Amino acid sequence: MDLLDRLLQHDAWTTRQLLSLCEDLADEQLDRQFDIGHRSVRATLAHLIWNMEAWGDLMAGRPVDPQNDPRRPRQSVRELIQRLDAAAAQLETVARAVADRDGWDQLWTDSLDGQQRTYGGTIAHVITHSMHHRAQLLYLLRLLGVEGLPEGDVLSWERQHERLRGGV
Repeated sequence: MDLLDRLLQHDAWTTRQLLSLCEDLADEQLDRQFDIGHRSVRATLAHLIWNMEAWGDLMAGRPVDPQNDPRRPRQSVRELIQRLDAAAAQLETVARAVADRDGWDQLWTDSLDGQQRTYGGTIAHVITHSMHHRAQLLYLLRLLGVEGLPEGDVLSWERQHERLRGGV
């Protein structure tokens, strides 16, 4: 497994862990307003997932799906998990194609604003953007009294991944 696989799989796994912790939260908790980031757990999750969807679409040369707009009426945690799974698979497909052709420095044009970007920079942006918002989510969940929060680091993911594969 190379570094790209580790980063992408950790990204999706850690976000899924946080979504799983949110399944038992009441709507009031998911939508409680805080003075940070996107202001609520649900809005932050929707934004994080939308970011993966939108950049994956754009890098693949597809229009951004308006159905995925994070401002649309609130979605259940189960729906957000389904979106995450699809977005993570799409992003992995796009990123793997870039890696296979060593296209990290190739330019592509963002159809939303006409800017040229590198594939490598965009993929790195998506992964670090997710990490930024997961840190906010950990804080929000702590404020809501959620226990058993994961550290969310790559080594924890790797340890879990190895256990699932029958290793360590």
